[in-house]
Amino acid sequence: MQRHVFPNIEQLSQAFADFAVATLQNTLAHKPQATLVVPGGNTPRYYLPALAKCKLPWDRITVTLSDERWVDVTDEQSNEHLAKQHLMSHLPATTRFVGLKTQHDNPFDAIKETHHRLDKLPLPLSLTVLGLGEDGHIASLFPGMNPDLLSRHHCVAIAPPIAPSPRVSLSLKLLAESEQIVLVVTGKNKHRLLDRMSESPNQKLPIVWLLQRSKMSFTVFETNGD
Repeated sequence: MQRHVFPNIEQLSQAFADFAVATLQNTLAHKPQATLVVPGGNTPRYYLPALAKCKLPWDRITVTLSDERWVDVTDEQSNEHLAKQHLMSHLPATTRFVGLKTQHDNPFDAIKETHHRLDKLPLPLSLTVLGLGEDGHIASLFPGMNPDLLSRHHCVAIAPPIAPSPRVSLSLKLLAESEQIVLVVTGKNKHRLLDRMSESPNQKLPIVWLLQRSKMSFTVFETNGD
């Protein structure tokens, strides 16, 4: 992992935006289209607006999500709602967005349709941005899952034991094949988790599964533990 530590979220956000622009421009220099994957959570509320201010040929970039809660897309808990509020609403109307939520009652019944949507994206994913849970989860891939069962489709349905709603997540294989992967991490506990993982990778953590399967090194943007 290539770790970049910043004193505050404002400096992190600008550095992330600069990196994302350079990465997407590099892809578009040799491909007609690019795909940007963004996560949910609280931190994207800070760095997605910084990216939205950047000049890019957004009509050549498709935006999608790393995962989604199975709630209405207008719900405050929806990652699609977050992405549209903090990124898409600031971009040209020609920017394409592909959501993961369908009209099915649950994500388990929606896998074929969601997989079909993802299969139409410009693949491999150009830039995948992920958060990191304090338990080592990424997207909606959690410890305790069987990593060998997470790559059959482009997506996987999950019913987390302590979460209020089921979820759909990009598959481990699709994430691992990304041309560039960025982790954005804030908070002391996550900072320490990265320290421990660098010294001795825990094979039970989804972030470690992804590191081991990815052909690219991760770029990490993190605050200094505050």
